[in-house]
Amino acid sequence: MLRESEARDRAAFIELLSSSEVHTYLGGPRPRHELERELAEVPGRWPGSFVVDLDGAMIGQILLRRATEHRRPVAVGKADLGYLFLPRAWGSGYAAEACAAALDWFDGVLPGEPVVLTTQTANAGSMRLAAKLGFTEVERFHAWDAEQWLGLRSPVTPPG
Repeated sequence: MLRESEARDRAAFIELLSSSEVHTYLGGPRPRHELERELAEVPGRWPGSFVVDLDGAMIGQILLRRATEHRRPVAVGKADLGYLFLPRAWGSGYAAEACAAALDWFDGVLPGEPVVLTTQTANAGSMRLAAKLGFTEVERFHAWDAEQWLGLRSPVTPPG
């Protein structure tokens, strides 16, 4: 289930953002003590941010936000899909299900808008997920000391 974040999610956000496993391809985790000090009482509450809830507990976060600044010109101005999941939720299809639900929501709110996704090519799981969600390669580039992949999900044509 996708929902807004709540105060009860704060510990899961800290776990997610401080996990070295989660941040293997994202430049490394943030120090737990900093997160405990700086994270809002209700973290991640802004438009396009969703908590992924499984049986009443947060297992991940989905972000859909406008890429006003991006390393690649083709992505600027488009919606950018991002996601983070706790390692205990990996390999069960939750990311695919949650991202598909978020994209369905997005298509209902902003029909006809393209979405981009960037991941490291070394992140095999993210590469498989991007393909499953309908993203196709636009380009590869080097950033953050690794090869990056930029994919585009073509706009869904609104009915009518």
